[in-house]
Amino acid sequence: MRLKRDVVKARRAYTQKDVALMIQAHKDNKHYHKVEQGESLKSWVYGGLDGIITTFAVVAGVIGAGLSNVIILILGFANLIGDGISMSIGDYLSSKSERDYYNAERKREKWEVDKNPKGEVEEMIEIYTKKGYNKSDAKKFVQLLTKNKKFWVDTMMHDELDLVQNKGSPMKNAFVTFGSFLLFGLVPLTLFLIGAIFSFEIPNAFLFTCIFSGISMFLLGSLKCKITGRKWYKSGFETLIVGGLAASAAYFIGEFLSKIF
Repeated sequence: MRLKRDVVKARRAYTQKDVALMIQAHKDNKHYHKVEQGESLKSWVYGGLDGIITTFAVVAGVIGAGLSNVIILILGFANLIGDGISMSIGDYLSSKSERDYYNAERKREKWEVDKNPKGEVEEMIEIYTKKGYNKSDAKKFVQLLTKNKKFWVDTMMHDELDLVQNKGSPMKNAFVTFGSFLLFGLVPLTLFLIGAIFSFEIPNAFLFTCIFSGISMFLLGSLKCKITGRKWYKSGFETLIVGGLAASAAYFIGEFLSKIF
């Protein structure tokens, strides 16, 4: 689906409360925004966040327990592959289930429109009177709307069932989620992997891992503002704090358990 306005500019206008920029965004027909891109961005951001936070927590827990770098790599890659596959499959199944449910409900709604148009018209009039229209205006509106059967069914899906079609590809979203999970999940493991490949231990590897992971989490959190509409730095710091808390908890739990066992 393409919207004839620059949605990115429109969102920036809303954030800045810039009316002139908002008007310009709605007049700009040179740029288009695909809804599917928003779904891919969502999968990319949340896949990456889950990847880096969970893997960083694993690394911190192993370091806290005083275990070797070999254990870091074993547990880190086990988490990376296992959780990555699990998350991508979950993304695929949830997206597909959502799409299948929408399609099934739309078929039912279309059947009702075909077999009982009078009843559906009365139902729509009732919906719009409950929204605040008087009955006369609601009848006129519904009379005009029902001239286009496809739009009629689409409107019933939204106004009666609160369902909106997700046109993103479940398979594509799953691959994006898995790729992002692997890419960002590798960040906390990179220095330990380099050390293992070249058979030397990098000084202060965990400290640098914390720094690189923190920067990555902040950048991913900042990118999340494209989805949530929040200020980029607030979103970035929020993600950094959440990731830091998860890693800190894992570190101290690992340290505590190592003293017990």
